[in-house]
Amino acid sequence: MMPLTRAKVGETATIRRISGRDEVRQHLAELGFVVDTDVTVVSELAGNLIVQVRDSRIALDKTMAHRIFV
Repeated sequence: MMPLTRAKVGETATIRRISGRDEVRQHLAELGFVVDTDVTVVSELAGNLIVQVRDSRIALDKTMAHRIFV
């Protein structure tokens, strides 16, 4: 298991765990980041990511991306 920030561009991985406070985990779940969901890294710049989750592309700063483990 590794944080999403370590995934390479173009790589698809399955979310295994989400860390952080309940409010943070709830916010990520509302965006579609839930356990056993596939996520694809579309682009990366200075640790910040654009990811494809379900049918949406979402920008995550590196702090949030570091809380998602794949």
